Amino acid sequence: MRLSVILGYLKPYTKHCIMAPLFKFIEAVLELFLPLVMANVIDKGAARGDAGYVLGMGAVMLLIVTVGLGCSLVCQYMASVASQGFGTVLRNAVFERINRLSHAQIDRLGIPSLINRVTGDTQQLQYAVAMLLRLVVRAPFLCIGGIIMALTIDPGLSLVVIAAIPLFLIVIILVMRLTVRLHRTVQNRLDKLTLILRENLSGVRVIRAFTRTKQEQKRFSASVDQHTQASLGAGVLSALLNPATQLIMNAAIVAIVWFGGIRVNAGGMSTGEVIAFINYVNMILLALMVVSNLVITFTKAYTSAGRVAEVLATQPAVSDSQHLVENPSSKAPAVAFSHVYFSYNDNQNDQYDLTDIIAVIPKGATVGVIGGTGAGKSTLMNLIMRFFDVQSGEVQVDGINVTHYPLETLRSKIGLVPQKSELFSATIAQNIRWGKPDASDQEVRNAAAAAQALEFIERQPDGFDAMVERGGANLSGGQKQRLSIARALVRRPEILILDDASSALDYATDAALRRSIRAMSKAREITIFMVSQRVGTIQHADMILVMDDGYLKGVGTHQQLLASCEVYREICSVQLS
Repeated sequence: MRLSVILGYLKPYTKHCIMAPLFKFIEAVLELFLPLVMANVIDKGAARGDAGYVLGMGAVMLLIVTVGLGCSLVCQYMASVASQGFGTVLRNAVFERINRLSHAQIDRLGIPSLINRVTGDTQQLQYAVAMLLRLVVRAPFLCIGGIIMALTIDPGLSLVVIAAIPLFLIVIILVMRLTVRLHRTVQNRLDKLTLILRENLSGVRVIRAFTRTKQEQKRFSASVDQHTQASLGAGVLSALLNPATQLIMNAAIVAIVWFGGIRVNAGGMSTGEVIAFINYVNMILLALMVVSNLVITFTKAYTSAGRVAEVLATQPAVSDSQHLVENPSSKAPAVAFSHVYFSYNDNQNDQYDLTDIIAVIPKGATVGVIGGTGAGKSTLMNLIMRFFDVQSGEVQVDGINVTHYPLETLRSKIGLVPQKSELFSATIAQNIRWGKPDASDQEVRNAAAAAQALEFIERQPDGFDAMVERGGANLSGGQKQRLSIARALVRRPEILILDDASSALDYATDAALRRSIRAMSKAREITIFMVSQRVGTIQHADMILVMDDGYLKGVGTHQQLLASCEVYREICSVQLS
């Protein structure tokens, strides 16, 4: 099943997949005639001293070799185009599927593993396709054709070859069966190694701050050793294949020379026929050696195919809707939660991360969402954008169930500023334009001003054209948050979600940002969700949702909640005392 899924991506290169083996087949046919021509040169030319015959047959051999070279070049070109194109199509398909998977599915597969599957595993499959088109037709044909030609020269002596072939097959099958599991282990160890490397590179500041460099070095070295041991196990077993096949091949040639010499002395064979027979045996055994090496290649490719096919076979947990969304009613609430139940583990233990959430958010409202760590605040916001789907209940945007929206339509209504500010290697202006690719310079500037980012941007030597390093490494936490907010504001969303987006800002900047966003919401009727653990950030909101351990404990204004919600009173008593 996994091979049929993977090989389906070769369909655009069907012509190349037919032409490459065809030209390789022609080359192999021509190669089979060479030993016979050589035998005639020895028996009819050299033995009789006929120089003209030798030159004539030499010209024939040169022609055969030349035509064979041309066929080989055509095959190589076709195989290269097909394998490189296949690798490109497959890589794009895997990347596209990864982008459609839910956050939970990506976490389950693992980011380091997914990186290896897009790069290393697809590269291995690409190489296997190239070898398939170049050698899989040629090697079996030379093997079978060599046996037939050897039988036509001397059936009795051919028994040596027939006895050697089963030994070859036994060695190949044993190696193949043992190495499949080992190569899978090697890839899993490589995933773990990539994970540790990624953690160390992204967390280098924390590692140095806590003087954990030596411990992390030991952890990395231990992982490298495990990967080395697994690789050595697979490598040693694969390396035994060539010596074993060489031993069988050389033993067969010794037997042929021995018995062939006896046949020549008895007058049953000519010297040229013995040489031609040895050439055919070499051809057969070399073809089998190629097959043995292909076994190693295809064993690795089989493991890689399983890993890539697992990604391609994973159906996105959040599927895109094909519904035609009607124009929402102007009287419908901006967002509504109706008896929402949600669990990250599909409620396997009858425990929900969000339980029976009921809330109606009118358009243009500024909504504060507060609660302790792990209370479910970010989870609730993720349901609005359909990063996850609920197990029970319904989330509505503009009176329409979010599952009925095409994902692009739904998410185009929403501007998100996540807890962790993710910026990209581009200019400041280009990062802001992620929210709206066709935004004018003035729109970019206005968004930056509203996000309180204009001051530090103008201090940059290149202003909006200043480069942002990967992940915003050359910016402070507060600067990254403000750029993330500007990126969300520039798209002029109907719903703005600020998920703890001001945690790195000082109180003065936070207050100025809140005033700016509130003015913008009143002017354009933007519904704003301000997720925070600071009471000061959300206490002036039109509505406050109080979350605690996945439950909605209270809904109302600051004063109403002080009177009615014990959880909110406890938070305020700590922060406002």
